[in-house]
Amino acid sequence: MTKLAILGGGGFRVPLVHRALLRASGTLAGLDVVLFDPDPGRLAVIETVLAQQAEALRSAAGQGTGPAPEVSSTTDLSVALDGADFVFSAIRVGGLAGRVNDEHVALRHGVLGQETTGPGGIAYGLRTIPVAVRIAEEAARLCPGAWVINFTNPAGMITEAMRSVLGERVIGICDTPGGLYRRAAAALGIPADAVRPDYVGLNHLGWLRGLSYQGRDVLPDLLADDQALAGLEETLMFGASWLRTLGCVPNEYLFYYYFNREAISSIRAMEGTRGEFLARQQAEFYAAAAAAPDRALALWRATSDDRRARYMAEARPPGAAHDTDAAHDTGGHDEEIAGYEGVALNVMTAIAEDQEKVIILNVPGRGALSGLDGDAVVELPCAVNATGAHPLATAPPLPSQLGLMQQVKAVERFTIEAATTGSPDAALRAFALHPLVDSVSVARELVNGYIAAIPEVARVLGAGASAGAAL
Repeated sequence: MTKLAILGGGGFRVPLVHRALLRASGTLAGLDVVLFDPDPGRLAVIETVLAQQAEALRSAAGQGTGPAPEVSSTTDLSVALDGADFVFSAIRVGGLAGRVNDEHVALRHGVLGQETTGPGGIAYGLRTIPVAVRIAEEAARLCPGAWVINFTNPAGMITEAMRSVLGERVIGICDTPGGLYRRAAAALGIPADAVRPDYVGLNHLGWLRGLSYQGRDVLPDLLADDQALAGLEETLMFGASWLRTLGCVPNEYLFYYYFNREAISSIRAMEGTRGEFLARQQAEFYAAAAAAPDRALALWRATSDDRRARYMAEARPPGAAHDTDAAHDTGGHDEEIAGYEGVALNVMTAIAEDQEKVIILNVPGRGALSGLDGDAVVELPCAVNATGAHPLATAPPLPSQLGLMQQVKAVERFTIEAATTGSPDAALRAFALHPLVDSVSVARELVNGYIAAIPEVARVLGAGASAGAAL
């Protein structure tokens, strides 16, 4: 039986992956799924949600083509990894308390406070990379033939760090690029599976430059059509005139670069940061589900709806909810599985069954993208099959795009250096050279602020990289 280890198995979004696996067929039907998490209470709640979700899907008309995954859980990393064929990593070192500090330390110094973009992403990377490298070392020892699918943020940076141990056997995934081109196709009224996106960038820093349909690029049609463009979520965020000026559709996280002042102002004006909202919401969910286990799935669904509706609220007009695929629909079996769970399932299917698929992933460019060295992890369409993910050649990015990519890639590499060597100087370079940090003096204050606020960062920069206590 094929074994899948899910690291961060007590995490709130694990039911999405399970939902995708319930609809899997062929090699991936009836997987042996092992959930790993250091928190047994969270594991118990998520196991209950998964059991109820499996029953709900079995009861729905037309659901299921094979056996449901066999789910077990453990707080022992070695048990989870031993003999795994696939490893799905979605960990959060420092928990949501760390995320809240990522946001607030930056905001106190007048710069963007966000989980993966800007100084918050650097702080998140600093404390996560030592743990991710330790996981990679354990995977190389206990399941050397496994494919590691990394969703841990900042996904491109973490994937590049894990490559030092796992090489081509680690692949980074993100749902944002796929969601972007699917929304663009939907706005034009064409099926998403019939288009080929021209997408280029780094994780959370990319652009949809074209959309090939029946041999023709239809993205200019979208940009020229007022009505179609009005139906695109990115239009709410960036404005139609800016999309037309760019001649492409940016990844939603570029809002923080193109509208940095507005983003900071909006976040400060909100009742609380995204991290504070999630910390409060998830604490309430896990407590309620533990107290009323018979309602665990219903509670998860309601919490998930609220979570999605408020996603990136600072980037949209007041009252405009995030437009995303339903996370728990129980419609027909042929309904497409979207989101990051769909990306993960597609990658695993392509590898396990040698069924070539084109998927936008985070992998080394290997010459497919000019302007960055071949070892740099970039986000590009890839051909995925039994031999892994292979980036497809792409047209050179515009100078404005490449310059931003080069600068952020340099920041990622300084962060990796700092996290793996414990060098405060490398950390200072990472913060000071980030385009969203406008002063070396501010960068110094950020380094000191994160050391003071986040114990995991203090351990990394105070005593070198040490992952043992975090696992």
